[in-house]
Amino acid sequence: MKHHIEELLRHALQGLKATGALPADAAVAVEVERGRAREHGDFASNVALTLAKQARVKPRELAQKIVQALPASEKVAKVEVAGPGFINFFLSPAAFFGVVPAVLAAGESYGRSAVGAGAPVQVEFVSANPTGPLHVGHGRGAAYGATVANLLDAVGFKVHREYYINDAGRQMDILAASVWLRYLELCGEQLVFPSNGYKGDYIYDIGAALHRESGDQFRHPAAAVFRDIPPDEPQGGDKERHIDALIERAKGLLGPAAYRRVFDLGLKIILADIRQDLEEFGVVYDQWFSERSLIENGAADRAIERVKASGHVYEKDGALWFRSTDYGDEKDRVVVRENGQKTYFAHDIAYHMDKLERGFDRVIDIWGADHHGYVPRVKAALAAIGDDPGRLDVLLVQFAILYKGGERAQMSTRSGEFVTLRELRREVGNDAARFFYVLRKCEQHMDFDLDLAKSQSADNPVYYVQYAHARIHSVFRQLKEKGWSHDRANGERHVTRLMEPHEMALMTQLLRYPETVETAALAHEPHQLAHFLRELAHDFHTYYNTHTFLVEDADLRDARLCLIAAARQAIANGLTLLGVSAPESM
Repeated sequence: MKHHIEELLRHALQGLKATGALPADAAVAVEVERGRAREHGDFASNVALTLAKQARVKPRELAQKIVQALPASEKVAKVEVAGPGFINFFLSPAAFFGVVPAVLAAGESYGRSAVGAGAPVQVEFVSANPTGPLHVGHGRGAAYGATVANLLDAVGFKVHREYYINDAGRQMDILAASVWLRYLELCGEQLVFPSNGYKGDYIYDIGAALHRESGDQFRHPAAAVFRDIPPDEPQGGDKERHIDALIERAKGLLGPAAYRRVFDLGLKIILADIRQDLEEFGVVYDQWFSERSLIENGAADRAIERVKASGHVYEKDGALWFRSTDYGDEKDRVVVRENGQKTYFAHDIAYHMDKLERGFDRVIDIWGADHHGYVPRVKAALAAIGDDPGRLDVLLVQFAILYKGGERAQMSTRSGEFVTLRELRREVGNDAARFFYVLRKCEQHMDFDLDLAKSQSADNPVYYVQYAHARIHSVFRQLKEKGWSHDRANGERHVTRLMEPHEMALMTQLLRYPETVETAALAHEPHQLAHFLRELAHDFHTYYNTHTFLVEDADLRDARLCLIAAARQAIANGLTLLGVSAPESM
C-alpha cells in the first residue's frame, strides 16, 4: 500500500511538471510514512515541503496542487492537506478488504518485493576463530546475521552469505601448540600446561584423536619441549612470551609437515563442530572463506603493495606501518612485523579488497561489539588503496547475558569459562533462541531470560506468535470435525462483511506486513519484524477470544476463515524469515 501511494504521488508530480507547475528538472524524492495517529490518516507525505522551494510556492499551496493532480484510486477514500503542507491519505474499505485475497494469492511470496533489484550484497557473520566451540555471543551474531540476510533476500537483493575462517593467525598456532601438549600428556609426558593455552576438554579430545591417528609418532620428551623456554606468568614471567616460545619449539621439533598435520587436525575438528552447530541452528553459508587462501593466492601481498603505493605507509623499528591516523584513527597500525610476517590487519585489508573485487555492490560485516575500534582502520585502509569505504557497512552485535530465576545463569560448560551455543539450544530450543536473539537492536545489550524462553505463556513472545499459527490450524481442524469445508472463493467474495473492529485491526496489520519486511531489511533491524509478529498475534488472539469463526452463516464463516488463513500465512512467512518454525499444533 505504501508503494501504491508513492506511485500516485509520482504520477501527480509528473502531471504538475507537464503543466509547468513544477520545474521540469525538479528533483522528485517521494517519501511516504505510515500515519502516527489514525485521525491524521493512514499514510502521510512531506513531498510538498521538500519541493516548495524548487516550485517557488508555499508548501501548503503546492500540497493543494498535488492533491488536485492525484489520480483516482479505489484504495484511497480521501486525501487532506494538513499543517504547513503535509498530505494525509485515508484508505478506503476496499484497501483493507483487498489484502485478504492478496495474501492468499501470494502465499509464501507475500511480503517479498524487488526493492533490491538484484543488487549483489555480501553478508559476512559469525566468523569466529576456529579455536573452540561457539558461545552464546556467537549465537546472537548468527541469528542476527542470518535474519538480516533473509530479509535482504526477501526484498530482492542477491545475497551471498559468508563465513571468514581465521586459519592463518597466531590464535591458531596457540591452538596447535595446545593440542600437541595435550597429545604429549596422553603419550605419558608430565608437563605444566601454559596459562595462555586453550584449556577446554575439547583440546583433550583433539589430542586424543591425534594420538589415535598417529600413536607416539609426534612424541618428544617434555624436558626437550620446555628447555630454555621463558617462564610462564604463574612463575613470574610473561605468558605471551611463554606461549610464543612454545609455538616456535613445536614448529622446530615437529618440522613443517608434522606441525601442519597437528595444526590442520585441530582446525578440521573444530571447524566441523562449528559448521554442524550452525547448521543445526538453521544457519547455512554460501561460502566458507579461508584466510590462508589470501596468502596462497597472493592477495595479501597485492594488498600490501597497494597500501605502499598509496603513500600512507612508513617503516619504523623494522616494521611496516599504515598511517591510519591520516584517516582519523587513534593511532597508526602495523601491517608487516619486523620478522616479515603480515599482521591480522593486513590480511583483513586483503580480504575486504577481495570482497569488493568479487563485484558486490555492498559488503556487510557483522562483528562483536568489542571490534568497534577496528571499523575506522578497515575503512581507512579501503580508502587508501582506492576502494570506496562507503560500500562497507559494519554492524556491531552486543553480547547476550543469560538469566535464570532472576539471576545471572551459571550454566556448566566443558571449558568452564563460557556458555556454548549448543548448550543454550538444548536448554531453550532453536526457535526460542532465534526469536529472542533478534528481539532487540543489535547494538543494544541483551538480557536473555531462560525461564521466559521456555515458558508456555503469553509473556513468551515466540510461544505467543507460534500459538497464534497453531490456533488457526486448530480452527480448520474443527471445521472438518463439524463436517464443513471452506469455500475460499466464496469467502473472498464476502470479505466486505468483515466490518467488526477486530477484523479491521487484523486487516490493517496484514497491510503493514510488506512495509515491515522492507523497512526491517533496509535498516538491518530484524527486531522490527519480531515485534510486528507479536502485534499480529495479539490482534488474532483478541479476535479469536471475541468472535466465533465457525458460524452457521456460510458466507460470513468463509470470509472469516479467509481472514485468519491470511493471518496464518503472514505469521508463517515472518517466522520463516526469522528462522523460526511455524507449528500446526502445540
